[in-house]
Amino acid sequence: MLEYLFIVFIAIVCIQFIYYVFIFGSFSFSKKNPAENKFNLPVSVLICAKNEAKNLTENLPLFLNQNYRNFELVLINDRSNDRTLKVMEQFKKETSIPVKIVDVAVNEQFWGSKKYALTLGIKAASYEHLLFTDADCKPVSDSWITEMVGNFSNKHQIVLGYGAYQKIKKSWLNKLIRFETLLTAIQYFSYAKIGIPYMGVGRNLAYTKSTFFKVNGFINHMKIKSGDDDLFINEVATKENTAISCSQNSFTESVPKTTFKDWMLQKRRHISTASFYKPFHKFLLGLFFVSQMLFWILAIILLGFLYQWQIIAVLVATRLLFQYLVIGFSAKKLNEGDLIPLIPFFEIFLILIQMFIFIKNMRSKPTHW
Repeated sequence: MLEYLFIVFIAIVCIQFIYYVFIFGSFSFSKKNPAENKFNLPVSVLICAKNEAKNLTENLPLFLNQNYRNFELVLINDRSNDRTLKVMEQFKKETSIPVKIVDVAVNEQFWGSKKYALTLGIKAASYEHLLFTDADCKPVSDSWITEMVGNFSNKHQIVLGYGAYQKIKKSWLNKLIRFETLLTAIQYFSYAKIGIPYMGVGRNLAYTKSTFFKVNGFINHMKIKSGDDDLFINEVATKENTAISCSQNSFTESVPKTTFKDWMLQKRRHISTASFYKPFHKFLLGLFFVSQMLFWILAIILLGFLYQWQIIAVLVATRLLFQYLVIGFSAKKLNEGDLIPLIPFFEIFLILIQMFIFIKNMRSKPTHW
């Protein structure tokens, strides 16, 4: 039995090597490509908000003060019952930047759907090129629009950006959330680099109107409450039409969850949405997770029995070295360098959390969005 487990362990290490070196390494060790478009394309920046009066008050000035000549702001009030609409109207009065307000009324057919609200906002947008973020996000620089829109070209109609989370000192939960966000970004950037784009994040995402209406928008997954970002990109992104933006000036930053319960609910929602990805994408993501889990389980068993322990120790060390290099280089690119020392601990913790969520979601789907 131990001999059989030893052979399986070697196969698992090889799978992990392929992922870290050939897939994730394509992003980690790549040089930053300069933006293809040097011109100021007219762009519509869309922000969908539901009960976000406080965040809009804090963050809207940062969007209005972008160092970009030709853009409009499309603010979508998604059936808020606080002062969200009033805040939007006040900013529209006080700025010289073109601002459109889309006030979404209750629609029983699309009750509770952000996709319905976004669709109305996209229809109202004046320009072909669309840049999306959330009300609780802020751009980290005044060249956010320039950096993101600069990746559009005749070939590239989709741009995937990085949506970081605010750093909170002396918070292990904050580090865990940021590590999970970092690992997710490494994956979707890497797959896009090798020509298999599968998702993006609505906190920082751009695409064209033509791309949206070519597939009738969100119609194929309108009944799924989430997925206005990842499910849409999973449907429309290809090797030819997708670019990535990893310049630090192109990042957005938002406030993360502050309780483990709230974060777990958010993770359950994300994982349940991923079940609607294309089969090949689910296979690649699933294989990586299973190989991660089996790597640690088999390493612990074999080392516990001291079976070929010298070889096992070398394989574990080698795999950890490649992991540190790949995630470390990516963390530096994405300004998450403080997470590097704790990579193995966060990895093991996330594996346990994902196993728990998978079992939990099999028993009952999350209903709160």
